[in-house]
Amino acid sequence: MKPIDEQSVNAIRVLSAEAIQKANSGHPGLPLGAAAMAYELFAHHMNHNPKDPKWFNRDRFVLSAGHGSMLLYSLFHLFGYGNLSIEDIQNFRQLDSLTPGHPEYGHTVGVETTTGPLGAGFATAVGMAAAEAHLAAKFNEEGFPIVDHYTYVLAGDGCMMEGTSYEAGSLAGTWGLDKFIVLYDSNNISIEGGTDIAFRENVKERFQSFGFQVLEVEDGNDLDAIGKAIEEAKADKEHPSFIKVNTKIGFGCPAKEGKASAHGEPLGEDNIAALKENLGWNEEPFTVPEEVYANYRTIAEAGAARQAEWQTLKESYDKAFPEKAALLEQYLSGVDAEALYENEEYWAYEDKAEATRSLSGKYINKLKDIMPNLVGGSADLAPSTKTYMKDAGDFSAEDYSGRNFHFGVRELAMAAIGNGLLLHGGLRSFVSTFFVFSDYLKPMARLSALMKIPAIYVLTHDSIGVGEDGPTHEPVEQLAMFRTLPNFVTFRPADATETAAGWYYAVTNSSTPTALVLSRQNLPQLPGSSKEALKGGYVVSRENKDTPDGILMASGSEVELVIQAQKELEKEGISVRVVSMPSMELFEQQTAEYKESVLPKNVRTRVAVEAANADIWYKYVGLDGTTVGMTSFGASAPGNLLFEKFGFTTENVVNAYKSVM
Repeated sequence: MKPIDEQSVNAIRVLSAEAIQKANSGHPGLPLGAAAMAYELFAHHMNHNPKDPKWFNRDRFVLSAGHGSMLLYSLFHLFGYGNLSIEDIQNFRQLDSLTPGHPEYGHTVGVETTTGPLGAGFATAVGMAAAEAHLAAKFNEEGFPIVDHYTYVLAGDGCMMEGTSYEAGSLAGTWGLDKFIVLYDSNNISIEGGTDIAFRENVKERFQSFGFQVLEVEDGNDLDAIGKAIEEAKADKEHPSFIKVNTKIGFGCPAKEGKASAHGEPLGEDNIAALKENLGWNEEPFTVPEEVYANYRTIAEAGAARQAEWQTLKESYDKAFPEKAALLEQYLSGVDAEALYENEEYWAYEDKAEATRSLSGKYINKLKDIMPNLVGGSADLAPSTKTYMKDAGDFSAEDYSGRNFHFGVRELAMAAIGNGLLLHGGLRSFVSTFFVFSDYLKPMARLSALMKIPAIYVLTHDSIGVGEDGPTHEPVEQLAMFRTLPNFVTFRPADATETAAGWYYAVTNSSTPTALVLSRQNLPQLPGSSKEALKGGYVVSRENKDTPDGILMASGSEVELVIQAQKELEKEGISVRVVSMPSMELFEQQTAEYKESVLPKNVRTRVAVEAANADIWYKYVGLDGTTVGMTSFGASAPGNLLFEKFGFTTENVVNAYKSVM
């Protein structure tokens, strides 16, 4: 190892340890142990330009072991990403700092994805690699590899233990993503002690069984060996690569090296001093020698030169293939929201009863022709969730140009990969499963919301209407779960127009994930439904006099039910308004005047009906109103019998209304 390389690696170690010590919080073990492999990758193998962190053809790097965030921040500071200053390093884990405890997408320049839950970064990176493969198949021409980059992951033992790494690793191998390279920081230590207390499998053989090329570096400080392994990984054009790098957690700290105590607590001032002495680091705290900064600047300049070369290639490509160049620009710019809103063919539907899952499938197939960059799939449920795009091909190791993704029965990894497809840039993605199985993908939906990315979740079989499959397959509490997620829109449509509106919102917004919650059973087309569904809640059936006596409200399949109850009440001279509420979140974004026009405060007799836990509706029905909802799990029987059993009948809704008159 050259002296300047050794100094550059030690700069990462010392800055990380000092920042964690100053914060009195953090995880020094990984940055100390993995600094060498991270430096070797960023300095000698990865195409990146710190002055343009969003360069389209950059290599992607994901720190899946996100607790080791100071490793990433130290690299970003030393390379000059986003002018991340030494003051930012000193403010690690402090309020409003650019250096939060775990890397956050959209917050710190250079962070490719938010990595909090272990394994999430690994699975998301598989999505990025799949996006690269798809776009390369769509746009590259001989001599013009304008989409040509790698996705690197640094993962630890915790990532390997989490089930999502199994799910996503299996898919990466099945798809033969040869530009997906994993650096496994193998130090055999977890929070509770040695990993052998809970983790004894042969991880190399596991990844070999997935279809990875598997390599090993015996000494995690041997830059030459690490570099050789990375180049060997890049040379394999048929398989993703898994490089086990054997490291020592807390490397360089005599009292902590190789111990569990190095993982998640500051080293202590005395141990920081011992670390610096051991590494031959004689600088004041948070001080880096100018020659080290100069080394990083030189490396960064080489990255800028590679981007300039690519830009020249791209300009030649644009001239040689103007139609493809224009199409790529369309991929990168997104759908024209105004044109889609005015597109009568998009909003058109047949006036017949139809399940919203089937209607959703029709809108997907309309959108796939309007949005050539729309990709997605399901967890082995496309025939049921109606998410297959006709004549769009299947993404596979044999054909990366296909737009239909087959994720197998892997909801968690599917959702993470969907995030990765989107985060890569150039694609809009959706993923799908039964609504009840959204429990399996919730952590990744939460990350979608946290990252403010417009991920799309198509969740069908939305209530006890599932019927014979019984309570294991009948969602009851899931609507409430998603409605309580910050920065997340749950959209449960009642008919074709509302389903079109849900998809319109999902593909035209740029910062909020959407769950489209869809019925299995057929629903009628409602005469009063309209594009006002985009406001989240609106009057779908008006009262028959100037001021309503009361309000009935519902979402999805229950809107038809409350309209029937409205008709029965009218026979008794009771005039009520029916409000369809496909999305509480969108309704809450409307002006106070609009909300008052839909739900006048002086009309206090209110009933909300939903075939799910209905507690959240009390913010609309108030103390004087009531709800008709589920207070138990469902049962196994035909759906129509279950609706009757659990009180979703016209008679029961009418009686509920009369009880609060």
